[in-house]
Order: sequence, then C-alpha cells, then structure tokens
Amino acid sequence: MTPVAIVAAAGFMLVLGVLLATILAVASRKLYVYEDPRIDEVEEMLPHANCGACGTPGCRPFAEALVKGDTDPGLCTPNSKEMTEVIADFLGVEVGEQIKRVARLACAGGAHVAYFRAEYAGRKSCRAAAVVAGGGKGCTWGCLGLGDCASVCEWDAIHMNKYGLPVVNEDNCVACNDCVEVCPKDLFEIHPVTHKLWVACKSLSEGDEAEHDCEVACTACARCSVDAPEGLIEIEDNLAVIDYSKNELASKVAIERCPTGAIVWMEDQKIHKGTSAKKILRMEPLPRG
Repeated sequence: MTPVAIVAAAGFMLVLGVLLATILAVASRKLYVYEDPRIDEVEEMLPHANCGACGTPGCRPFAEALVKGDTDPGLCTPNSKEMTEVIADFLGVEVGEQIKRVARLACAGGAHVAYFRAEYAGRKSCRAAAVVAGGGKGCTWGCLGLGDCASVCEWDAIHMNKYGLPVVNEDNCVACNDCVEVCPKDLFEIHPVTHKLWVACKSLSEGDEAEHDCEVACTACARCSVDAPEGLIEIEDNLAVIDYSKNELASKVAIERCPTGAIVWMEDQKIHKGTSAKKILRMEPLPRG
C-alpha cells in the first residue's frame, strides 16, 4: 500500500470516528432519560429481598414507585418498622397502612386425620407426587405433605409438623407468594392478618364422602352460613366460602357449630375451633393404603 493510500485510509477512519462520536453524543443528549437520584437512596433503605410482597417485581421497581408517589413505604412488609419510617421521612410522605399479610393454608388434613389410599414412591416432592394419580391421598384436594412449600420459603416461615402438614410462622412470613406458586394443590393464599375467619379445607366432596377421606373436612353442612351474618359465608360446590369484603362482620359465632372444625378463627398465631368441633385425640398417623 502506498503512503498516499495509508494516509487516506487513516484520514477516513479519523473522520468516521469523529462522525460516529458526534452521532453518539447527540443521541445520548436527545435520548437521555432523567432518573431521580432519590431512587438509589430509597433502594438502599429497602431489604433487597426482591420478594414481590409489595406488589412490584422487586426492590428497585418499588423504590421507583415510592419516589413517584404511586405507593406507600408501609407495603414493604420485610422491612423493619424503623426503616420504613426513615423512608417515609426521607420522601416526606406518610408510612401508609401497614397491615401484615401472611400465607394461609386451606387444609388441616394431617396424617393423623386424613387417609392415604395409595403409597407414593418417588422423588420427595408434592409436585412430583401430584402427577402420579394425584399423590395417593384420599382427599384429592388435600395437602400431600412432602414440603415443597417449606423448601421454597427463603424466610424460614414454613415448617412441616409431625403429621406432614405445613405450619406458617406469621412472624417470619413476608407474603412473598412463593408457597402459593409452588403448591400443586393451590392450598396457599396470601391474606391480611385481619382476616381471622378461615376455611381450612378445599374439599369439594359432600357429607359422609368428605369425612370418609378426612375427619376434619368441610362437609357442606351450612351451619356456619346459617349462623354468620347474611352474605358473609356461602356454600359453593360443597365448600364454605367467606366473602372477605364483609370481613368487618366476621366473628367466632360462625365457627361454633362446625362439626369437623373445618372453619376456624385464627388469632395470635393460634387456631381456634368451635365448641361443637370433634376432638381429635389420635396422636399416631393413620395406616396407609
């Protein structure tokens, strides 16, 4: 290559570089999107759990929503009360209503009250068992007790009791929804702790058929519906269903005559059954098969 050609090529590359740099500079100026610097500061005050309990995909989107004024600091349930107040003071907003939400299990059919009609042998996973004839439990809607929910919980909020039933520690629960998503029987729901009336069952069987598989199943007897204020509880598909839009009407009166104790009152991490509920004295698991 001749010296002239080399100089021409170098000149071309120089001009091209200057041109591209100019285009990038103009584009950067034209396309620049301002981001409020407070977002970074608010994000640092959040727990970085990215659990989704606040209703956003993670802490960063939540920080953005806070700075825009689209949500309240109090919706971040994993954060401490003190840090939530710091965020509110920093942004000059109210903390907002901070009603704790927790996971609730719609099943009380542990191994001492619910029958397994077949023995599942395979990977210890509810999801795996569920695809093999439903998992072997007599109640096809019931908890399989293999602990997928406890395994997926990063907050140490779910433990399996000796009867193979998940127990939620409300103090640790941040309402992240992981247990809801992993349960193949759709037995978990996220509720505010102010929802104290709860149906601990999802069986759609009726009467004796339901009790044949689980001694604490809802039998659709409708006593709770009759005793509760009008419209609070309805029987749908052989199962008591609570209308939580009428939650202010809820009281223990609805649980008192439930014969199996399927509808309960949950308060201070204790489950209260009605006076008519059968007493379960059995301490050992029921025979399988």
